[in-house]
Amino acid sequence: MAAAGDSQRIECMEVWGGSQLTARGVQLGGLDAWVYSKPYGQAPRGGDVYYASSCATGRITRLLLADVAGHGSAVASTAADLRLLMRRYVNCIDQTEFVRRLNRQFAELPRKGAFATAIVTTFFSPTSRLTVCNAGHPRPLRYRASKDRWEFLSQQEESPCKALRNVPLGLIQAADYDQFDVELEPGDCLLSYTDALIESRDADGEMLGEEGLLRIVSLLGGVPAERLIETLLAEIAERYHENLSEDDVTVMVIKATGGQLRHGFRQRLRAAVRLLGTLARAANPRAERPPLPDFKLANIGGAIIPALGKFWRVQAPPRPARDQAAPASGRDRLHGP
Repeated sequence: MAAAGDSQRIECMEVWGGSQLTARGVQLGGLDAWVYSKPYGQAPRGGDVYYASSCATGRITRLLLADVAGHGSAVASTAADLRLLMRRYVNCIDQTEFVRRLNRQFAELPRKGAFATAIVTTFFSPTSRLTVCNAGHPRPLRYRASKDRWEFLSQQEESPCKALRNVPLGLIQAADYDQFDVELEPGDCLLSYTDALIESRDADGEMLGEEGLLRIVSLLGGVPAERLIETLLAEIAERYHENLSEDDVTVMVIKATGGQLRHGFRQRLRAAVRLLGTLARAANPRAERPPLPDFKLANIGGAIIPALGKFWRVQAPPRPARDQAAPASGRDRLHGP
């Protein structure tokens, strides 16, 4: 089972992804990412939607993994709409409005029962800060290179209004969504996935759940990040004969590299042309709104003087993510991807 055979570099002002079969690696500003997605059965497109985008300066990376209720052409249309939304907010550091628009968009869909669980993350490479929003989705797993362990990535502070917050997209139009920040060190990884993994069964027939998935990932040993998806899916498939065959399957792995992508003059020029093109098309009232850059010192100033990129949220340290590490028990101990 291939996980990410090919690799491509995401250019500035580019959105990549969809809901079709894929096994690919992508290079982004400060991150490497790998995505595997397989629609249920022989369908050309499934209910799992994945996207990655890079801003006009290559500093802002946004990643979306959504599990949309349903299959077929209706979901494919939704995936196309999500691409437009990713393009509109491609230059925004703050993802708050993007998540609100996602929720409203699903709430306004005409088909009955349209909703989705989703993980939305935004990575700002000058500060190595990842902003995370979980809309009713299974919790991602984080590998901390400094501690050599996997753990759940979830928010430490719980909102008192749980009924109206962080619910799946489209269920409650007035819902709000909490976000939290984590700083990724070089070598840290984030594993996001759809529920086909946690609904799989162990050798004894018991459902894995989140805890079972964490246990398996912690037992895989020193698997490189680029082979993690392939190894994990093979391990799950071997445990029970029906695993990963009754639903869409999508897994996304990102790894912090600590480096910056160097974009040549032609790449920067193409990004500028794409941005100007959207501004020109915006003269048509029926056209999509242009992806105007975030007017923040880190983004606008940082495009000219890279050191200014460090000013994003330097006065507001991230709220710590809850440490819920599973002890490394069993036959192996993880040495890191």
